[in-house]
Amino acid sequence: MNNNGATSPKNTSEFDYVIVGAGSAGCVLANRLSADGRHSVLLLEAGPRDSNLWIHVPLGYGKLFKEKTVNWMYQTEPEPGLNGRQVFQPRGKVLGGSSSINGLLYVRGQHEDYDRWRQHGNTGWGFDDVLPYFKKAEDQQRGADDYHGAGGPLPVSDMLHADPLSGAFIKAAVESGIPDNPDFNGATQEGAGWFQTTTRNGRRASTARSYLRPAKGRGNLRVETAALAQRILFEGRRAVGIEYRQNGALRTVRAKKEILISSGAYNSPQLLQLSGVGPAELLKSHGIDVVLDAPGVGNDLQDHMQVRIVMRCSKPITLNDIVNHPGRRIMAGVRYAAFRKGPLTIAAGTSGAFFKTDPRLASPDVQIHFLPFSTDKMGEKLHPYSAFSASVCQVRPESRGTLRIKSADPMAAPEIRINYLATETDRTVNVEGLKILRKILAAPALKPFVVEEADPGAKVVSDEDLLAFCRKRGSTVYHPTSTCRMGNDSLAVVDQRLRLRGIEGLRVVDASVMPDLVSGNTNAPVIMIAEKASDMILQDAR
Repeated sequence: MNNNGATSPKNTSEFDYVIVGAGSAGCVLANRLSADGRHSVLLLEAGPRDSNLWIHVPLGYGKLFKEKTVNWMYQTEPEPGLNGRQVFQPRGKVLGGSSSINGLLYVRGQHEDYDRWRQHGNTGWGFDDVLPYFKKAEDQQRGADDYHGAGGPLPVSDMLHADPLSGAFIKAAVESGIPDNPDFNGATQEGAGWFQTTTRNGRRASTARSYLRPAKGRGNLRVETAALAQRILFEGRRAVGIEYRQNGALRTVRAKKEILISSGAYNSPQLLQLSGVGPAELLKSHGIDVVLDAPGVGNDLQDHMQVRIVMRCSKPITLNDIVNHPGRRIMAGVRYAAFRKGPLTIAAGTSGAFFKTDPRLASPDVQIHFLPFSTDKMGEKLHPYSAFSASVCQVRPESRGTLRIKSADPMAAPEIRINYLATETDRTVNVEGLKILRKILAAPALKPFVVEEADPGAKVVSDEDLLAFCRKRGSTVYHPTSTCRMGNDSLAVVDQRLRLRGIEGLRVVDASVMPDLVSGNTNAPVIMIAEKASDMILQDAR
């Protein structure tokens, strides 16, 4: 593959900045870089516009898990730690990216996460450095304070549908010795409470809606959908353009200032490798000319895993009961259409908790997502009986994997290996987390609602049996990161200003640059990264 192939002039255009990927980061960049009118910006998105109705209904994420028109629908390779199972990996392929199909939870992670980034040599990425960008992005329903912003583009709201089961879970957690915490994004994360969501007035607030839509009318911003980036074009060690396919035509665009890759933890390293930036032997094996031997591209992949306990409920008050009853289902739809309220406003976690599996730890290592419904797999039918569920998620897994292209074909899905449960720590934390979750589910506040534990059930007691259950049922929480990791060492892909090391005119801005996973959900941190990157890009353009 020749990375410097000529293209006919009629298909060529030029912008100051070319952004590849209109997801959680790309939409932020497009808004901020085009705001003052001085720079021309092109935003390329492989998927369609965000016109699917279910994108905008909070509970609609369940309908989008396997909707291939807006979802890359990746699969891992067989996972050794999960009995050789492949794990489904939904990723957004639409304006807004995964922020248009995710579970809507707004959880930044712990202060210590970002201080750890800084301590690893990433100057400017400690908690005190990134907090202003979280606040800049945020339009907090509760108003501004030391930890929150108001008036930013991103709406952050309290849960509209406060069902009794989710409230009882919080009380049960407190009865189990976990402190009450009304704000997981405040002074400390530890405790039990309600999640906040990226919604406003009962509608999803994706970055397409909150950042891109307000910028849509700007003459210096162009947005192209159904535009799949095939490769980055180089002149020597400088990135100068993008070749992309749109409606069957091959097009080329040049960047006068910079190319910004914001395609996510899977597609960003994939595009770099397709373009000749990555492990040299891998590239050569697929007939790709090596522009830069960068062995770290696609390394250090991390993801959060979850293991869910299902409880049969004694009262017909779960979402299972609503969805499986035609009349109640219709009434829920009518209530949402008329008032934007009710069960259709539920996110992928209503209440939850953060706690330590070992009191010697400095901060929580497990997150619980509570849900007033149950299913074997997210995106599939709810159980036909009354039930609710709660999942254990180890927030700082040690296991790391890889992302590798399988061929030189840009349409081919990459090889994803996450290596869940590869370390002793990861196995121990998941088992201990399940034991603590069981104590919460057995606490007095939940007793009136519980018939029995449906899965894994009362027979699963020993640590060995619980670990076997993790291997049988463990799945993703959809938080892949770190495949274009920021750092100073030889395998780091980008520097502290997110510039690709060894290449000029190219930055990566998305979850792939995280040095390691944050202790929470990844959408809010990615938006923060893009806010901070926007400032750095504009500073460097002066």
